[in-house]
Amino acid sequence: MTEVRLAARVGVLAPSGLFGLLREGRRGGVLDLALGVPGAPPTPPLLIESACAALREGVNQYGVPDGNLALRERIAAALPGPTDPLTELTLTVGSSEGLTAAVLATVEPGDEVIVFEPFYENFFSAIALAGGVPRLVETHPPDWRHDLSTLRAAFGPRTRAMVVCTPDNPTGRVLTRREFDEIATLCARWNVVLISDEIYAGYLHQGHRHVSAADVPSLGGRAIVLGSLSKSHAISGWRIGYVRAPGELTRAVRKVHEAICSGGAAPLQEAVARAAAADARFLSPSEDLGEQRETTLRIFDELGFRCLPPEGGCYTMADIRHFTDEDGETLAYRMVREAGVMVAPGAYFYAERARGSGLVRIAFNRRLTLLSEAEQRLSMYR
Repeated sequence: MTEVRLAARVGVLAPSGLFGLLREGRRGGVLDLALGVPGAPPTPPLLIESACAALREGVNQYGVPDGNLALRERIAAALPGPTDPLTELTLTVGSSEGLTAAVLATVEPGDEVIVFEPFYENFFSAIALAGGVPRLVETHPPDWRHDLSTLRAAFGPRTRAMVVCTPDNPTGRVLTRREFDEIATLCARWNVVLISDEIYAGYLHQGHRHVSAADVPSLGGRAIVLGSLSKSHAISGWRIGYVRAPGELTRAVRKVHEAICSGGAAPLQEAVARAAAADARFLSPSEDLGEQRETTLRIFDELGFRCLPPEGGCYTMADIRHFTDEDGETLAYRMVREAGVMVAPGAYFYAERARGSGLVRIAFNRRLTLLSEAEQRLSMYR
């Protein structure tokens, strides 16, 4: 059989270890606490009805690549800072496509891109597609803060971009205004673009406040912010994300976005626009996950895990080394087989997997009844 030549970039894409675990967990009845697919909040019935109506009315063809203008106007009005929906906001096929478009628009082959570790694996894939080189700055439990001197040392003449996530996936860390100002100083010194994934901004815990990169004056015109309705409105399959950026950066991102996909699903964008028009608070966070967070921390702490309480988002990282001598991947597969409960191995969020071998990530954006059932199943380990 002839060996086909493949592009080198394919070999450096981040391996999706979770897919193997998902295949193991596909047998009936497994409770998924590994992925961020939302079980809470519930999908708003108004959205479902609006989508059905749009489809029946014939909204079934291409839309404007930049995205439904009425929806962009509603999103812009809901953002904390002024945003021009015509020139500074683009609807994307989920935030993942927005991330890829932002990286491709700003990073040349060989450029370095700074990323905090542990990281969301799609960050690595987007950088790889652009031919960039990830430059890791490790954060450490229990508070997942970075060392400023280490961050300073990561910047240099080859640095083109930095990617952050706040609240963070997988750690739940929320960047402060002071940290953003420190990052802004470094970005200005080295002429670096900051790409800030803020899709979990609606979920903050115990008094923590979200700061958006777009609203930090010291970042000037160099911030690209990613947002999404996937988690906040439980429509991850609709793939409705957005990119917020100054005009010059928006124009560049839109060129890449059009080349990648020519735009998102027009009827689904129309459905969200109609729902938002019918309810002025529709685009605000629809449900607090505080009770789910506390319940999840209690369940796993009582088992002997040591959960690292997240400041925001819908995940907690847990140290398993006081519970088992196994690594996180071995434990995750065993829990699926024995208890029918799935968590994500922490190793999947590290470039060198050994560094995360003693951790697992647990998603808690679930119904409380599901968390209660998970607790019952896990009682076998007490």
